[in-house]
Amino acid sequence: MTTTRFAPSPTGYIHVGNLRTALMNYLIARKAGGTFILRIDDTDPERSKEEYVDAIKQDMEWLGLHWDRIERQSDRLDRYAEAADKLREMDRFYEAFETPTELDLKRKKQLNMGKPPVYDRAALNLSDAEKEALRAERGNGVWRFKLDHERIEWTDGILGDISIDAASVSDPVLIRGDGQVLYTIASVVDDTEMGVTDVVRGSDHVTNTATQIQIIEALGGTCPRFAHHSLLTGPQGEALSKRLGTLALRDLREQGVQPMALLSLMARLGSSDPVELRSDMAELIDGFDVGRFGAASTKFDVQDLFPLTAKHLQALPLADVADAVAEAGVPAELAEPFWAMARENITTLGDLKGWWELCRDGAEPLIADEDRDFIAEAVALLPEGPFDGETWGAWTKAVKAATGRKGKGLFMPLRKALTGMERGPEMAALLPLLQVIRARG
Repeated sequence: MTTTRFAPSPTGYIHVGNLRTALMNYLIARKAGGTFILRIDDTDPERSKEEYVDAIKQDMEWLGLHWDRIERQSDRLDRYAEAADKLREMDRFYEAFETPTELDLKRKKQLNMGKPPVYDRAALNLSDAEKEALRAERGNGVWRFKLDHERIEWTDGILGDISIDAASVSDPVLIRGDGQVLYTIASVVDDTEMGVTDVVRGSDHVTNTATQIQIIEALGGTCPRFAHHSLLTGPQGEALSKRLGTLALRDLREQGVQPMALLSLMARLGSSDPVELRSDMAELIDGFDVGRFGAASTKFDVQDLFPLTAKHLQALPLADVADAVAEAGVPAELAEPFWAMARENITTLGDLKGWWELCRDGAEPLIADEDRDFIAEAVALLPEGPFDGETWGAWTKAVKAATGRKGKGLFMPLRKALTGMERGPEMAALLPLLQVIRARG
């Protein structure tokens, strides 16, 4: 059975880059009728916060990305310790004591010599006595996985055939000196024991994947199918990493972005298929194919979300937005006609408040000097309320007969006098909702 996972670290809020990974894995699982696991990567006790765990769940639920089960890596430390012991028994795990400064000097020396800046495995030559002396001086060392220096190959679901020479990669650190288990081994153990069959993640993990394949094989596991999606950039191709803090999902939600608008964009962005607004999750699932995505960096512009949000809202019935309409202050008896009027003229639900304020309080009229007499005559012809959908047509017909004005010269001055705006909703729908009409001439 197809099993995928999304493994965020609860050290901050989910942003659009995280969402891309989560969504792809979710859609793969759902399309195959498989299992989607939410796996909280909380092995760092200092940086992991429970408030972020809660926020991750809230954001996923807001988007409708419902998990089949949730796992926490902090509950599985014993499993990682067993895997580490197994690697030690196989002589594939060794302790190293270099300081960051020493490692940096080694890398610079190798680069100056035209060699790849990989760890030189000096720790393998340490005697037991030397290790004890280093522990006494520096504390416990880090634990590195000893790679077999051979080519690591796999067929990537997006990038195609990949081949990496393990000799060009440093032996990865799997456990820090303070005992913290790192992602590389925790992920391998979890993927193996949880039966994960497909892993989609960013292309910055390609080298990670190469080392993890060897760890999986050393531990006797079965490698999942890997696919590495491109990284997002800003609209001009600039690095997005510095802006991700302002692109948290909760910030987008606060700006009024609708879940289906965001999901529709992210499910196609970077693929050979055009971005199309989908009406529900079933459409997203049915139309998803990870093989349609490319390797080139992908431009993301937050402004693209707002036309999609507007289009999504226009298709919704009142029942789906009733709470937002009520929060804008619209009385229940006017909710239906108000939504019918406003839906074509909003970008986000936050815009509803402004339209209701116009209906409730009126607006400062925009009346050109040459139109003052015309507006005064028109207002005098305005019938007594209450107004309905026929009032605007009957009134403008009477004004046309009395003044001789027609077309834009008739309708535009009246709209500006009533709403203070040159454009907006159909006046036939808006006029019955205007609680106050102020015409000053």
